[in-house]
Amino acid sequence: MNTFENMSLSNNLLQAIQRLGFTNPTEIQEKAIPHIVNGKDIIGESATGSGKTLAFGCSMAEHVKPNEGLQALILTPTRELAEQVRNSIKELTPQLRVLPIYGGVSINPQIDNLRKTDVVVATPGRLLDHLQRRTINLSKIKILVLDEADRMLDMGFIDDVERIIRVCPKERQTLFFSATISSQIKNLAQRYMIEPVTVLAEKQVDPSKLKQVYFNVMKHGKLALLIHLLKQEASGLAIIFCNTRNTTDFVNRNLRANKIDAVSIHGGLSQNKRSNTIEIFNKGKVGVLVCTDVAARGLHIENVSHVFNYEIPKDAKDYVHRIGRTARAGEEGMVMNLICELDHDNFGRVLSEYRDFNVEKIEKPETASIAPIKPSNLEQRPRRNSFGNRGNQRSFGSNRRNQRFGRNSNSRDSEESNSRGFRTRNSGPRNFGSKKRFGTKRPRFN
Repeated sequence: MNTFENMSLSNNLLQAIQRLGFTNPTEIQEKAIPHIVNGKDIIGESATGSGKTLAFGCSMAEHVKPNEGLQALILTPTRELAEQVRNSIKELTPQLRVLPIYGGVSINPQIDNLRKTDVVVATPGRLLDHLQRRTINLSKIKILVLDEADRMLDMGFIDDVERIIRVCPKERQTLFFSATISSQIKNLAQRYMIEPVTVLAEKQVDPSKLKQVYFNVMKHGKLALLIHLLKQEASGLAIIFCNTRNTTDFVNRNLRANKIDAVSIHGGLSQNKRSNTIEIFNKGKVGVLVCTDVAARGLHIENVSHVFNYEIPKDAKDYVHRIGRTARAGEEGMVMNLICELDHDNFGRVLSEYRDFNVEKIEKPETASIAPIKPSNLEQRPRRNSFGNRGNQRSFGSNRRNQRFGRNSNSRDSEESNSRGFRTRNSGPRNFGSKKRFGTKRPRFN
């Protein structure tokens, strides 16, 4: 097995790696870093949490020189991943100035900081804003990274990504990292990479330690079943996946009403709210995270013992990414799917595409009936438009803005909904609980 010491790394980089507490490289690091530091183009396939950021960060540590302008660009699909990657690169290369760029926040501080930045970590939409404003100069880029490349393409960023790539100098190192290498990624590689080296790493989830089950339940009984399971199941952190923002808010509101410490995250929240929520959950200050697929990819969240699919995603690959949040690093994990009549098609698609999955059917336990909490009068009250009339503003006043700029307010649920810098009103709980466990042990419902 390779070690960091025999990868021909500089002393400064080795010291930084040691300072961060890394002793032995992961599989993707062992296979990719020697090629990366030699300037090769790389297509790397590896799961979330496998150490990809350290791998491509080595190129910046070795080849980017401080105070010589913007030399490295990392593209990510979501704001949260941009912040996470920025923090990791900054820890590895404290001598470099690393700037995250994404929508949902003011563009002016980004413009000011771009004048003295060595590395940018950006989401495609906001980066295009800067290119259109001519507030960013990519002429000195010598390292271009697409992190979670398959996710960016799945989210419809292919045209944006290609526009950005074409602006970068042709003489550069290009690194694509992805959980899966799709045909789109291969096509991109053929057009924009030079003799890329393909590096494959085994999946991080241990199938022998991951148990998957499903319950058949009526749609109106899902909430009661979820609350029952959260209160009966023991221990670590739990992630509950929903398909839409509205369902995410609905589930979170009802969990908190039933004395389960929960927080929610989706693309409709402000960036500060999303960042704070992830930090609170990661530190175990609250035990349940209710989210859309924005949290399924890229984010580094440890100690997740349970994944609940309140709804089954349309794309079978999204299901795989969801369940990959648990059973990591040798720990056991449980996936619980709540299947109603609306989920049968999506769930059947998952089982047909991944025939090696062993998903056991469990009889639904007896649960107490739950009266769902409906949105408050304030949430239901329509906003007045500029003419003093009340409009049916289902997304907190963002529809008129979306229509004006040709957007669909129910489009992709991630950073690109605000990629041009438009704000949406915060939603979700204001106060968070302090319990580390996601459910207090209580007697079963009769």
